[in-house]
Amino acid sequence: MSKSVIIKSSLVKKYWMALTGLFLCLFLLGHLIGNLQLLLPPERAQLAFNEYAKFMTTFPLVKILSYLTYFSILFHAVDGILLTIQNRNARPVQYAYNKPSANSTWASRNMALLGFVLLFFLIIHMKSFWYEMHFGNIPVDSEGFKDLYTITSKAFENIFYVLFYVISLCAISLHLLHGLNSSFKSIGLSNPKYNFFLRLISFSFSLIVPILFISIPVTIYIRSIL
Repeated sequence: MSKSVIIKSSLVKKYWMALTGLFLCLFLLGHLIGNLQLLLPPERAQLAFNEYAKFMTTFPLVKILSYLTYFSILFHAVDGILLTIQNRNARPVQYAYNKPSANSTWASRNMALLGFVLLFFLIIHMKSFWYEMHFGNIPVDSEGFKDLYTITSKAFENIFYVLFYVISLCAISLHLLHGLNSSFKSIGLSNPKYNFFLRLISFSFSLIVPILFISIPVTIYIRSIL
């Protein structure tokens, strides 16, 4: 996370990559809190979620943070792709003996692959919900809010979309598991006194947040077939 192809200053790139990564973790947490309203009883969930969606797309400060989020995601994606290309070009011939599993995790060795999966997921996800909310011709609920709840529920009644969502969230979990811990190190929080707690925070966040996200489509799908 401390390397960057787009930004050349070693000091700037070290903190920028770490801070944008941590910001995206905060975005995930806020997004999760709003989306958990989908687990309420359907009648309550519809009004609560639609009101939340209205607030998230109209409140000025939230809109500014949204644009910052979009930029952060694009920066991470583009810089990660360029960094992978740069590293491969720098060492076109592999070492005769190479056993990466001895000193690194699968997630750390495959961050580029995980990044591609997440980028594809974000494109599909934003097309299905963000685009529909802003530009789609969707009906309104009894309170006059755009009925994004119905759009979301219908999507999660499709088993293939649910499976795609679950696989993507597993990729996010692996990406977070390595990336969050690296961000802490990049901003200078690595210290023998509390490294255990930082690893515990990284592991807990990387596991609990994706599981809660996954619980939403799974619950909606189960409701639809009962």
